Amino acid sequence: MSPSVLICDDSNMARKQVLKSLPEQWRDNVQTATNGAEALTILRGNTIDVLFLDLTMPGIDGVGVLQGIEKLNVNCNVFVISADIQPEMQSKVLNLGAKEFIRKPVKPDVLQNHLQEHGLL
Repeated sequence: MSPSVLICDDSNMARKQVLKSLPEQWRDNVQTATNGAEALTILRGNTIDVLFLDLTMPGIDGVGVLQGIEKLNVNCNVFVISADIQPEMQSKVLNLGAKEFIRKPVKPDVLQNHLQEHGLL
């Protein structure tokens, strides 16, 4: 059974790129969100195994989503995908519970290596 996946990014192109980078068998169980508020709504009402999360979005950003996940006590594997590669930001999101910080644009082999590292493949 494939995990339930949520891709949250305000860029349609970035969401499509993440989707194409996923293992093929995962692509049938994917939801998308265009901002942090939408992602938190989906996380409240659904079981999501893996969240691919952008940081820079209007409204609730990726850091706000990570803080919301903590408050909601939601258990899911979060992989932050962002062009903001400052070490301070990477440290911040990892301290908030993200499994990995992946540089945008994501490459399929890099994404799948991270999924393997965390026992998801």
